[in-house]
Amino acid sequence: MTLSIKNISKTYEHRLILDDISFEVNRGEIFGIFGVTSSGKSTLIRALAGAIRSDQGSIFFDDRDVSLEENSERGFYFSNLTNGSFWRKVFKTEEPSELADGEGQGLALDEAIRKAESVLLLDNQFCFMDREQREQKVSSLKKTVREKGLAVVFATNDFEEVFTICDRVAILHEGRILQIGTPREVYEHPVSLTVAVVTGRNNVIRARRMTSSKADAPHYSTVDGEHILYTSKPEKSDLAPINQDAFLTIRPEYISISFGASFPEDNLLKAKVSEISYLGATTLIKLDADGLQLSALVLRLVGLNLGDECMVGLPPDRIHVMKQ
Repeated sequence: MTLSIKNISKTYEHRLILDDISFEVNRGEIFGIFGVTSSGKSTLIRALAGAIRSDQGSIFFDDRDVSLEENSERGFYFSNLTNGSFWRKVFKTEEPSELADGEGQGLALDEAIRKAESVLLLDNQFCFMDREQREQKVSSLKKTVREKGLAVVFATNDFEEVFTICDRVAILHEGRILQIGTPREVYEHPVSLTVAVVTGRNNVIRARRMTSSKADAPHYSTVDGEHILYTSKPEKSDLAPINQDAFLTIRPEYISISFGASFPEDNLLKAKVSEISYLGATTLIKLDADGLQLSALVLRLVGLNLGDECMVGLPPDRIHVMKQ
């Protein structure tokens, strides 16, 4: 391990901003810190860089404790590039430049990558770049990280960037890490309702378990519409309490749409199309199943219009059960 963060906490004016943060980053790895606005991402990056002092915890770089080193001392190992500092770092000025923000941000990133020797800290570093520029810079970043064996910590509030850039990711919410894994693991197997919601579109369905813990095929009754939905059998510890509200989640891309009842999936529901949003490569369809609101994501929309009725299938193995 190159970088090891252990039990970092930080409080501002009696408000806990970072709560016992721990993770490790390997050489040649881009580790993402993902969270919504005000989740603590920038505070964490600044604490790692030495720009602020954490209240407790330690930061080890190649078994050396750098927690007590000042920003200037730590800078020998850590290259820090935050969104608010790219003008100062590249152009050595507080005044705006004639360059567009995206161009300046790209130049700052190039310079940081070139100078970085050990650890590179990035905070929302692609927010001003257009798609083409972002793709070029991401490709350059990945190549250099592998070649130089850098350990990169990249903070962002865009989960699509996590998929594109990061090898692993920590989900930071209200100052606490809720889950660490590959982007795919976190997206497909969220450990909590919060993680399921913040990492992309998700259908959240309030329901109650109707079967015993020994049932091979647990089923739930939805609060809206009173539909019966079957799920795959989870571990006993993951079962929601019987006859108490829980949440079922399923990603829109896993919901299938058909016109007929001879549909191969379980959990067939009759629904009416209430909204259609064309997103370019995909189309988002909102559906009303007797009061149960669902969203489905399809590659192409054929033969459906607003107000049409259809059958929707919710595969049991794609439904996650979240306790309240």
